[in-house]
Amino acid sequence: MYIHIEEPTETISKDAVQMWRVTNTIGHSITLIIIAVLLYCADHFHWYGWLSPVLYSVGGLLILSALYSIILEPVFVQRHWRYRIDEEFIQLKHGKWNSNHVVIPMEKVEYVRTEQGPFLRKYGLYDLEVGTTTSNHTIPAIPQAEAERLKGVIATYAKVRDEEGEAI
Repeated sequence: MYIHIEEPTETISKDAVQMWRVTNTIGHSITLIIIAVLLYCADHFHWYGWLSPVLYSVGGLLILSALYSIILEPVFVQRHWRYRIDEEFIQLKHGKWNSNHVVIPMEKVEYVRTEQGPFLRKYGLYDLEVGTTTSNHTIPAIPQAEAERLKGVIATYAKVRDEEGEAI
């Protein structure tokens, strides 16, 4: 028996691009500072002769990686992330070259929760996490009102209950 499943069409927030650029910039900057400190120490304390060329090479690769992950990657991720939630399934689809399409039956959902760190909070975004018996899946960077609505919808469709036994 074949079940027709419509393709996911909902997108994550466009604000995710800026948020990911900020977090990627911070991470790459910290790593570059560490490499610069190591280069200074290698020169100042006359560490092994091969260490400086290796550190320069790693720093160069890190700069190339930073250019990709700060400029291009956030746009690609936001542009190709799709999700769909209906009475039967939660669908998550992402990736341009290596496409990943996950279909989660509602009867397998055990919990649903929202998460928000400091950078997500700055942009008014939440990550929505859906847990099953064997795994958990995250829909990233959803605006607050939409995340709360989806949390309620999923909890209703999946008949998820809180600790007191009441529907969420």
